[in-house]
This record gives sequence, structure tokens and C-alpha cells, in this order.
Amino acid sequence: MLTPLAFTKWFEQWSQDIQTHKEYLSDLDNAIGDGDHGFNMAKGANAYAEARLTKSDLTISEECKLIGMTLLSKVGGASGPLYGSAFLAMAKNIGDRTEISQEELTDALQAGIESIMLRGKATRNEKTMIDVWLPVIEAMRQNELNDEAVDRFVNDTAPLRATKGRAAYLGDRSIGHIDPGSFSSGLLFKALLKVM
Repeated sequence: MLTPLAFTKWFEQWSQDIQTHKEYLSDLDNAIGDGDHGFNMAKGANAYAEARLTKSDLTISEECKLIGMTLLSKVGGASGPLYGSAFLAMAKNIGDRTEISQEELTDALQAGIESIMLRGKATRNEKTMIDVWLPVIEAMRQNELNDEAVDRFVNDTAPLRATKGRAAYLGDRSIGHIDPGSFSSGLLFKALLKVM
């Protein structure tokens, strides 16, 4: 079972990993976007860490809400609204449960990805974070999620042609590059594996 503490550790780990990979995330975004994904996500991660210092004894839902609202308000570009809406949808799905099973977490992530797809008007194979979230959720349902699988899902975005967001303007030139939102999503799920 996953407790509120597990969620705190998950999001703290993700925040640290975002900081560690900030430059690389921006390099990925330089290739097919406007180059600010790493900087924006690191700003959001910092803001979450600061907000977290003033809180104690949050429920799982409140923890998801805290990171969701922080990313919505602090992260520019598409990432803030997309990640923010995902975590808020997860919070709503989890409700007032004090701990959740892996299966319930998978259901919450499903609510999160549905929110991302609705907000981003995107679907699978369009070279977005969806291309990591969907296979991760499928692998979790099969009890087959591990670091290697997450890396594979992230790397699988490279051969895709972007049809959404700024990368879509590049057309075929977007092929061959890993999607930055997919990489930061990969960090999210690898951080989750550490706490699970």
C-alpha cells in the first residue's frame, strides 16, 4: 500500500531528478521546442520543495493537489498546465483515502493521463508525454514496470514525428529527437519505482 509519505518521497525524488537533469531537458527542448523545458520544470520543482516546507501531515490527495497547483502556477509553457491538470485529476480520483494500492494508483494515473489528453488535445504517437504515460500505465497493470521499460518508452518517442505543440512546426525534422516532456515523465515514473 502507498501512504501519504510515499507520495511525498515520490514527488521530492522527482523534484531532485528534475534539478539533476535540468540542462539535458533544456537541450532536448532546444532541438525541437523553445529550449525552456528544463528551466521551467526546475522552477516548478523548486517551488514545490518550498511549498512543501510549510506543510505537514498532508493526505495523498492534498499532496497531489499541492504539486498540481504549484506546477500550474509556476511552470510556463505547456508543461505546467499539463502536469498540473494530471495531478489535480489524480487528487480528485484518490479522494479522502489514507492509503492506496498499486491498482488504485494505476487508476489515479489513468485519470491523470485522461486529463492531459483532454487539455493537450493529443493522443498516442504524436510525440508527447502521452507516449510515456500510456505504456507506463499498461505496464503497471501487467505488473511489468521497471526502469528499463520506462527508458524504452522515453526512447521510443525519438522516431516519432511531432504533430502537437511547438515541435509540430518542425515536421520531419522533429524525427530522431526524444520528446522533452516524455523525458521528464520518464523521471517521474522512475522516481515512483524508487518509492514503490
